[in-house]
Amino acid sequence: MLREIDLDAVSDGRRYRQSDMVKAGCNDCKGCSDCCRNMGSSIVLDPYDCFELCKNLKESFEKLLSYAIELQVVDGIILPNLKMTGNEETCTFLNEQGRCSIHSFRPGFCRMFPLGRIYEEGGFQYFLQVHECKMEPKTKVKIQKWLGIPDIRRYEAFVTKWHYFLKDVEKILGSFQDEASLKNISMYLLKNFYLTPYDENRDFYIQFEERLEKARRYFL
Repeated sequence: MLREIDLDAVSDGRRYRQSDMVKAGCNDCKGCSDCCRNMGSSIVLDPYDCFELCKNLKESFEKLLSYAIELQVVDGIILPNLKMTGNEETCTFLNEQGRCSIHSFRPGFCRMFPLGRIYEEGGFQYFLQVHECKMEPKTKVKIQKWLGIPDIRRYEAFVTKWHYFLKDVEKILGSFQDEASLKNISMYLLKNFYLTPYDENRDFYIQFEERLEKARRYFL
């Protein structure tokens, strides 16, 4: 998702890597679930997020679409996001105690918060959103530990490839004018990276690379 932001206005002015310490610790969010409410369609899910959800919940992508996620157009591309429900617009996975019921396999955007990513020169770095989390006092924590994702280097390589692949697709979409072609491209992406089930017994990153290569042949 592309966002035009003034980093000086929303961050502490620094950029971080996964080995850096950052003041993001929030005492395990005790008594607070603000970031699980009123998020609209902003929690966009990448293929790894959906792989983890399907694997751990033992449900298909189609099943998740029936209650927990929804589709939206992001920068011209149809992508899934976590669904907010009820009068209070809460995440489907927020339980009655105000805790995340999928915390151990929560999506990447949720893991990062209140961090964000800034993409530059074929890679990305993290930045701290200083106005987003109200929990105080904050404690310093290593970003790698904060994210809590196994094999962080492979994960970050995946995030980078996915982001820049979508940027390439956006350029291709800009060359089409007819709605039918635009819809066909978006549906291909949805089917190739989300709807077609992944093998839970195989390494996700290998499967993603196979699908990415297939898509590059299709588009590029």
